[in-house]
Amino acid sequence: MAKEISRSVEIPAGVTVAYENNIATVKGPKGENKKELYYPGIVITINEGEVVVDSDIMRKKYKAMVGTYASHINNMIKGVTEGFEYKMNIVYSHFPMQTKVEGKTFVINNFLGEKKPRIAKIVGETAVKINGNSVVVSGVCKEDVGQTTANIEQKTKIKRFDPRVFQDGIYVVEK
Repeated sequence: MAKEISRSVEIPAGVTVAYENNIATVKGPKGENKKELYYPGIVITINEGEVVVDSDIMRKKYKAMVGTYASHINNMIKGVTEGFEYKMNIVYSHFPMQTKVEGKTFVINNFLGEKKPRIAKIVGETAVKINGNSVVVSGVCKEDVGQTTANIEQKTKIKRFDPRVFQDGIYVVEK
């Protein structure tokens, strides 16, 4: 009686998946995604039309890691086929904020009337577009898009004021 934990992820048409030297590479119509996936006792194999993540060790920790790696591969495939996009709104009441993208940084000027600009880092190959009072963060890697969005949101976090009164900031409105 050989028990094992196994999860499979289907590979859609137009997407290629490779796994060599503990690095999973997914290529698709929107770009390429790479991620290091290594955990002792977990084996990732690529069969016809699917990626199989399995382990022959029957423990809670291994079951969790098999599910995590299957989800990572699924998100990588979704990123290169559909992409990830977060929409944010710029909210201000007294001092109009000016925002711009300079290389790999997102610059916020005149936040609450401050003289010094606030700078948020843009992670990886993420694209940031500003259109009036809305900001669109998009890319193929879910982690990079989410981290860039969090960086922008955290840079406009208000300290030492009542957040119910001072609601200025840049907030995520749609994922």
